[in-house]
Order: sequence, then C-alpha cells, then structure tokens
Amino acid sequence: MPEAANGNGSTSTDTPRTLDTRPHEPIVNPYQSKYPDPASNVSKFKIIESTLREGEQFANAFFDTAKKIEIARALDNLGVDYLELTSPAASEQSRQDCIAIANLGLKAKILTHIRCHMDDARIAVETGVDGLDVVIGTSSYLREFSHGKDMDYITAKAIEVITFIKSKGLEVRFSTEDSFRSDLVDLLSIYKAVDKLGVTRVGIADTVGCANPRQVYELIRTLRSVVNCDIECHFHNDTGCAIANAYAALEAGATHIDTSVLGIGERNGITPLGGLLARMYVGDKDYVMNKYNLHAIRDVENLVAEAVDVQVPFNNYITGYCAFTHKAGIHAKAILNNPSTYEILKPEDFGMTRYVSIGHRLTGWNAVKNRVEQLNLDLTDDDTKAVTAKIKELADVRPLSLDDVDTLLRKYHEAKSDGSHHRVLVETDHPNKLAVA
Repeated sequence: MPEAANGNGSTSTDTPRTLDTRPHEPIVNPYQSKYPDPASNVSKFKIIESTLREGEQFANAFFDTAKKIEIARALDNLGVDYLELTSPAASEQSRQDCIAIANLGLKAKILTHIRCHMDDARIAVETGVDGLDVVIGTSSYLREFSHGKDMDYITAKAIEVITFIKSKGLEVRFSTEDSFRSDLVDLLSIYKAVDKLGVTRVGIADTVGCANPRQVYELIRTLRSVVNCDIECHFHNDTGCAIANAYAALEAGATHIDTSVLGIGERNGITPLGGLLARMYVGDKDYVMNKYNLHAIRDVENLVAEAVDVQVPFNNYITGYCAFTHKAGIHAKAILNNPSTYEILKPEDFGMTRYVSIGHRLTGWNAVKNRVEQLNLDLTDDDTKAVTAKIKELADVRPLSLDDVDTLLRKYHEAKSDGSHHRVLVETDHPNKLAVA
C-alpha cells in the first residue's frame, strides 16, 4: 500500500513544500478555564486502548499474533494506561493471544472484554490478564432482539460474574451496552448494585453513536452522583461526535476513555487515539505531554494503517498530510510571525513539522520571502513581490512544485547580476519553461 504520513508529515507522492524552520514562541491557550469544574477529569484521565479488541471488528482487520504483539508494544511505548484484547472465548487463537500479550511484561495493564456470562469469565481469568471488561445490552432493542433477557436476569447475572472475577483478585469493569437508548432508571439501578459489589469501573457505551455532548455530560454527571467507582466511556463515531463526547464525559467526571488507533472498529469505529490526545493536549498540555509519548503517535498509526490496508487520511488529527500545512497568503504571513495565530497544536510536540505551501495562486509574498531566505538569495522585497506575482500568474495554468518555484527564484537571482532579471519574468510565460535546460 502507499506509504502513510512519514517523518515530515507527507507521503511518498506529495509535492514538496516550503519548510518553516524559524524559532517561535510557545503557544498560549486562551480557552483553558481559569476555574475548572472540580468534578472534571480533563487533567487526570486514563486511556483504555482497544485497537486489539474493538479494532479487530474493523472491516479490514486481521491481526496475527506477531502483529498483535507489535501493536501492543507500540501502544505501550506511547504510554496508554490499558490495552483491551478480544475475548479469549471468541476463538482458541484469541485465547492464546491473550496469554501471549499478558506475559509480555508491558507497563500498560492488560484487559480482555467478555460477555456477562460465567463461561466467558472462567476462560478469561485463566489467561493472566489484569482485568476483565464485562458487558451486557440493556436497551429495549438489545433485550428484545439480542439476548432476550429482562433487567432482573441481567442484574442477577452481573452479580454472579462480578463476584467470581473479584474472587480471583482481578480488576472488573461492568458496562451496559447501548447505554444511551437504555432506560435511565434501569441504568442507575444496575450501576448502583455493581458499585456496591466493589467493581473497579462502571462503563457507559454509546454503541450506535447516537449521543451528543450535552446528553453525555448529563448522563455522566448523574451517574457520578450515584457511584463511587471509576467511570469508563466507549463512544462510537457514527454521527461524528466521538471525540467531543469523550471530552464532555471527562468534564462531567468520567475517568477512563476507550480509544483505537485511527478510530478503527465496528462500522465507523470509536474515539481515535490521536484525535483524543489532540483534544486533551489543548485541555491540559502539560498533563498530556508528561504522561504520553506524543512523538510515537505517527509510528503506531502507520503501523496499524498498513496492517489494515488503509492510508492515514489527509486530514487526520496531528499526522495527516494537511495537519500542519498552511497555504493562504494571509495565513502564511501570520504563521511565519507567530504560529499560534493559526495553530492550536504545536507540531514539534508531536514530532511533526510545519510547512508553508507557496506554489499556488493563493500564495503571498511573505511566504515567498521566507523561501528566498532559506535559499540564501539576495533579493529585495520588491524583487520578491515581483516574483510572487509571476508565481500567481503561472499557478493559474497549473499547480507549481517547490522545485518549480525554486528554479524561478534562482533564475531571477542569477539574472540580477547582469540586470536581465526583468526579462526572466517576461520570458517565463508558461510553467513548463521553468524546467532547467
């Protein structure tokens, strides 16, 4: 497959762009609250990384044991708090993979995800994982068309399974499935019951991606008032709200967010790891940078993208081809003076590089001047403005590569020695004439 975003944020087929190498002052975030909500966990959240569970449900996904181990190590290097694995009850290979990853000695805790069923629990506790994530559907849709059980049965089964897992000394999370289409009284009743049993976490799952941030905030805030344990949230992205919902959940008192690399998962997937880290970086930069290895995001995304045969999207958070590319003239001038004018993320904090694109009709002379300086050419501002006008004229015919622009600048600079530089602009009446003879 074509290479995903590489070390300079481009792909192997990208047109080269002007690199901005000048030092700049740090970004100051004007939107961070001076008086944060005491219930908020924006500055103390944990990530449960589910690429090796939810991600296996992605349409293209097939991870053999070696690839799972490679992804697990990469995510551990990034610093995620937990790795969630496919249920060992799913297949014999899934069981063997749980055992293998649990025995790697990673810093991240290892979890596996099971149905609220004693058969699954008995298999899972023998794999060596640190905890079990237990789930059962509670919405009327799932109770009628999936498992066919009522709330009394669900509560009784949850108590049985949780008691068993706790007897083995493991972490246990109990989650409802399709939480936002479940009856609120049913939800609060079962969460209160399992909280009394001493679960490590309760989970809220927007299984169909129907929730919006206001709904999330209200539900988590209500749940926070009735349970003492941690609260984990799992948001699907069917309607594009997964990251916003995750942030709203943390503001309301949730403690853990489920993610996957590039957001891969069932249908349109879940909260993307890189996107969540971008959002949380703005929420509390110091916490995120001190806890997570942000430079590792690009490598793990490229690893997973190749494994599932997709490309990193051009507009992907942080690592996309266009994430830190600036094109419009008015933007470029401001960026060159102070990047925080048009960037809320600092690319170097993520191991990425900022670029200013100049080979197009929207370019401005300040951006071209920056390239003149990089090439150490002796051109005045008037010279640069004249060449910029020519670039715009040529770019009306077709886009120009950085080599095209550099050739024009160098020809103009060389011609200044004998005073023929104005002829360069007149004679170069078509982009093809920029080619060096």
